[in-house]
Amino acid sequence: MCGKWKKPSQELTQLLDTIVQPYECSQKKMFGSVTYFVNNNMFTGVHEDTIFVRLSEEDRKAIQEEDPDCEHFEPLEGKKMREYMVLSENICRNIPKIEKWLERSFLFTSSLPIKLPKKRKVK
Repeated sequence: MCGKWKKPSQELTQLLDTIVQPYECSQKKMFGSVTYFVNNNMFTGVHEDTIFVRLSEEDRKAIQEEDPDCEHFEPLEGKKMREYMVLSENICRNIPKIEKWLERSFLFTSSLPIKLPKKRKVK
């Protein structure tokens, strides 16, 4: 559970914060770390010592062809988040590649319908 997650990488958190500056997005805390949203849909974030991005099916195939070390984001064992991929260590060391996949993530997520906040149930 949440207590088992490692603290997020400060280096990756600062890097991602810098790279998302040009994008019109909001920031929230999830998975014990910083995540970014467009139209109330999460598109990227830091989890432990990785950056994850939300990608179209075509881009998920492309990123795995480019770097087989990129995997589906699985914040809890057995709970893969289908549209989200973890950027490999090689990509995380290459700013232009992070920017490339972040842009694709932002464009894909921006194309999704605006997600309305869930109404809280009154007990």
